[in-house]
Amino acid sequence: MSGGGLLVAGTTSDAGKSVVTAGICRWLVRQGVKVAPFKGQNMSLNSFVTREGAEIGRAQAMQAQAARVEPSALMNPVLLKPGGDRSSQVVLMGKPVGELSARGFFGEAGAAAKPLSGAVSPGKALHGGRQAALLDTVVGCLEELRGSYDAVICEGAGSPAEINLRRTDIVNMGIARAARLPVLVVGDIDRGGVFASFFGTTALLAPEDQELLAGYLVNKFRGDVSLLEPGLDMLKDLTGRATYGVLPFQHGLGIDEEDGLRVSLRGSVRESRTTAPVGEDVLRVAVCAVPLMSNFTDVDALAAEPGVVVRFVDRAEELVDADLVVVPGTRGTVKALQWLRERGLADALARRAAEGRPVLGICGGFQVLGERIEDDVESRAGAVDGLGLLPVRVRFEREKTLARPVGEALGEHVEGYEIHHGVAEVTGGEAFLDGCRVGSVWGTHWHGSLEADGFRRAFLREVAAAAGRRFVPAPDTSFGALREEQLDRLGDLIEEHADTDALWRLIESGAPSGLPFIPPGAPA
Repeated sequence: MSGGGLLVAGTTSDAGKSVVTAGICRWLVRQGVKVAPFKGQNMSLNSFVTREGAEIGRAQAMQAQAARVEPSALMNPVLLKPGGDRSSQVVLMGKPVGELSARGFFGEAGAAAKPLSGAVSPGKALHGGRQAALLDTVVGCLEELRGSYDAVICEGAGSPAEINLRRTDIVNMGIARAARLPVLVVGDIDRGGVFASFFGTTALLAPEDQELLAGYLVNKFRGDVSLLEPGLDMLKDLTGRATYGVLPFQHGLGIDEEDGLRVSLRGSVRESRTTAPVGEDVLRVAVCAVPLMSNFTDVDALAAEPGVVVRFVDRAEELVDADLVVVPGTRGTVKALQWLRERGLADALARRAAEGRPVLGICGGFQVLGERIEDDVESRAGAVDGLGLLPVRVRFEREKTLARPVGEALGEHVEGYEIHHGVAEVTGGEAFLDGCRVGSVWGTHWHGSLEADGFRRAFLREVAAAAGRRFVPAPDTSFGALREEQLDRLGDLIEEHADTDALWRLIESGAPSGLPFIPPGAPA
């Protein structure tokens, strides 16, 4: 017998689907329910490697942690990793299988896949570049999870009312209709227009899809809920659908994001703890906001340290007062290298290295710090000179490295995960994880290494000494414990501000019968 299920959709991207899904998972598991997260298709540069070596969206890995289960490829069978405005790498069941244009993926003629060699063949599923051909795979993964869990909480993508994409949809109403899932639509009231968004989303769905849209959940509300209630009553009169809760706005949730940091606003600051620093000084960390930045969540563990301020920057002058500069991962190593040079950041990094001021490169950021890059896979730019700050030569291979390495650095145990096509040949320097260190310049392919508490403290002590700062890492900061606290806060939001009895009825029994049709419905 299949377990219950629910699809959490949203009126827009970034409406709060990921956090609501995680919150429902944490609420359910605290009630003794065996629950799993699911997202049929994800588009994100923030990804994670499971223990079996499968690449999935980092948001689904976070939701699995909220559900207290091990993440698996079943939870995110299709992952799209943008390589630019018009193409993405397609990761199917955790392995890269091709590079597709947007037209090819969503079903336009004349845009076929460019297959990658490796363990997984594109096969029939991607022939001709058709998203709709993956529906059977997505439904199969969902049903396998439902056969193993009491409940599966699914996350949609964007908006279910994107009528231009509905005929090939496999992540919103397409999967809801195929699996007969009730749908809860989340709206971000902090953006304004939430009532119009709820009504418009409903009215743009086909009658068969509207039958599954059970109701709404208001997210990020500030103020007195009683002032909102007349609008919620009118919304129910207009649509025949209830609002299942009003979640208050909360700062500092800091959970992994799906679509990437909004770095179009220069100088954005990663949320950090407000606890006073232990030592006399703070440490200022500047993260270069390179194009196609991936896994920027690597710096979350730094932001979790009292007295560490993490900022994302895109100008050379913003590196001047930084105690540590991080060059993060990217899906476009050569493009990032060109961007660093165009903005004067490359010269600023070279000056820092010459002055013995700390720089850390992670994954693609490690690669750009090297001497030479040979790329006939990602950018197809051929041989390109790197910044020359580390004795490393990088050659891009078609087969992607997906691994969960374990090792030691600075006398401390470290675990991480690797996601890269570039293979590094280290010809000098001091060993540092799988990369190297020269003076105060470090480079590694390992994501997630800074989440190891002992290693992070040792690394920050080295940074502080090189930067001449009287900064002292807190002796008791546990990144894992802080993450658990954040996930519990999400569970509390659902438990305290949602109609949990009604939510459970949805999960167990499906959408209420007799929900009215709201015209005009989707265009034919």
